[in-house]
Amino acid sequence: MVDLTQVMDDEVFMAFASYATIILSKMMLMSTATAFYRLTRKVRNLEVFANPEDCVTFGKGENAKKYLRTDDRVERVRRAHLNDLENIVPFLGIGLLYSLSGPDPSAAILHFRLFVGARIYHTIAYLTPLPQPNRALGFFVGYGVTLSMAYRLLKSKLYL
Repeated sequence: MVDLTQVMDDEVFMAFASYATIILSKMMLMSTATAFYRLTRKVRNLEVFANPEDCVTFGKGENAKKYLRTDDRVERVRRAHLNDLENIVPFLGIGLLYSLSGPDPSAAILHFRLFVGARIYHTIAYLTPLPQPNRALGFFVGYGVTLSMAYRLLKSKLYL
């Protein structure tokens, strides 16, 4: 059985918990940003909604349908958020196992910092938008960090 007081005193686990909190907070802000853009991206004074039920506040029937549309900026924020979901969830699972496996603290903290930095950079590159290969660089650094932790975990601690 794992002693939780021992885990909470572990430098690597606490670093993981800190960086996981930062990256999850960033991911939560992306959903808020999507909602913000939906409400503020007005064309001819019309907000942007993706679902018919969301338009009811602004009108009924045909009048509500004019609010049901897509906007390039809203879609860009939404795609950045989806990309976060695809990359942060594996990082959290693998990172948790990795942090509990007793890795070298400096290597583990470097992994966590690189991942968080890469995801923040990816979001900036996506939303600004910066020219490629900026967004790809952010993606592949983060993805590589997660693969590196998985490799180290499989190589040193897990039974195959």
